[in-house]
Amino acid sequence: MEKNKNFLSNSSSKGNIVNLQQGKLPPQAIDLEEAVLSAMLIDKKGVDEVIDFLSPEVFYKDSNKIIFETIQSLFKDSEPIDLLTVSSRLRKNKQLDKVGGDFYLIQLTKKVSTSAHIEFHARIIQQKYIQRSLIKISNEIIFDSYQDSIDVFELLDEAESKLYDITQGNIKKSAISSQNLVFQAKKRIEEISKKDGLSGVPSGFEKIDDITSGWQPSDLIIIAARPGMGKTALTLSMARNISVVSDLPVAFFSLEMSSVQLITRLISSETGLSSEKLRTGKLANHEWEQLNVKVNSLEKAPLYVDDTPSLSIFDLRAKARRLSSQHGIKLIIIDYLQLMTTGMANKSGNREQEISTISRNLKSLAKELDIPIIALSQLSRAVETRGGTKRPLLSDLRESGAIEQDADIVSFIYRPEYYGMDEWDDNDKTPAEGQAEFIISKHRNGGLGNIRLKFIANLGKFDNMEVFDNQSEFQSKMNEQTSQSSKRRLPYADDSINDDDMTDIPF
Repeated sequence: MEKNKNFLSNSSSKGNIVNLQQGKLPPQAIDLEEAVLSAMLIDKKGVDEVIDFLSPEVFYKDSNKIIFETIQSLFKDSEPIDLLTVSSRLRKNKQLDKVGGDFYLIQLTKKVSTSAHIEFHARIIQQKYIQRSLIKISNEIIFDSYQDSIDVFELLDEAESKLYDITQGNIKKSAISSQNLVFQAKKRIEEISKKDGLSGVPSGFEKIDDITSGWQPSDLIIIAARPGMGKTALTLSMARNISVVSDLPVAFFSLEMSSVQLITRLISSETGLSSEKLRTGKLANHEWEQLNVKVNSLEKAPLYVDDTPSLSIFDLRAKARRLSSQHGIKLIIIDYLQLMTTGMANKSGNREQEISTISRNLKSLAKELDIPIIALSQLSRAVETRGGTKRPLLSDLRESGAIEQDADIVSFIYRPEYYGMDEWDDNDKTPAEGQAEFIISKHRNGGLGNIRLKFIANLGKFDNMEVFDNQSEFQSKMNEQTSQSSKRRLPYADDSINDDDMTDIPF
């Protein structure tokens, strides 16, 4: 729908700024614009100091905008920048008269005699542009807020996105000296030394945490497997360990399953009631009590689930920033990467390029929020057709090698049972029933390894192998407790009950 904002806008030839306050000039600093351009024309050092963070849009005066575009063009072409080369390029592009001719350029070079303080002046120009942009966005939000046809949550996301784009496009970090970096590193090491346990977010799987020391801030972690191998079950188990046991806020973005389906699987894992029973609702009295009591810890957990389908990287960024500011989330899980979109209206390129864009943005988001992001990924069918072992390789990552490049950790899930094998392909040929292998194939800041985990299929749950010595002991324990629970009456909902009453119920 084409929006008519004439009643809101005070169009200006200098930037077309939307302004509700009729008669007020938008924020500007034309004298500083001319000083910056002057310094760039007379001193190469001036160009080097500001060319990376200034853009043509930040200039309020049209002629200054055109001159900066020309300087930028010459810089990209590795050509010298001075009064004569800029004048020649403007004349070639038939823009010299638009900026006021050679007279205006000559006047510019007289504004300053040195490039000193050019960065300070450039930052002020940038601030004025941000102020103008905020005015424009605010007026657009006001206009859209009066439209009943626009969903309020879409409006919020759009507003948040526009504000984020201003930040990303104009506030750029500069290089930091080694002295400052060493100081920051030492401070971080001291903080880690004072912490009990792991330096990162604990996964709840001891041997994985031994290698990673927990999921580290700003890391992008890829967990890949074939469909049905247990990707969602593993990350749900992690989310449960982190939010319930460690009491750390976790955000779970599910693009495949609904939020209710996900939480039902978590309830199954937490209570020991099979997913089939929870789907049908055919529970015995003691099982209802089991459900009501054991789900308490899950109800209190700082776990936030978003099941928006076809989530774009742009929407994810907006939602993640909001969750970070409101709830202080320490980990994001995305299930799964191939279901995401770039959110671009005019798609260009193939799916591989889209996945590359998504993976790069996920890594950027992890660095921005300074938290680990776990993204699930599908594997190609190549692993199925390969002879011999079916253990996944980095080359099996589906649709893009950029995933491997951008990720700090690339890991795989492998279950021999999935391929109808009863034994591991090790020297001892140990039984593989109810077991999985978590394979760390790339670790930018640590070691690699293959970790055996317990997989409980009927509960959709992964656990440490040390919980039970072997599969037979696990099965006999389950059978024994199930038999005991069926022979005795458990308390009903109106009876007093506590966690101690439920210690012999399998879960």
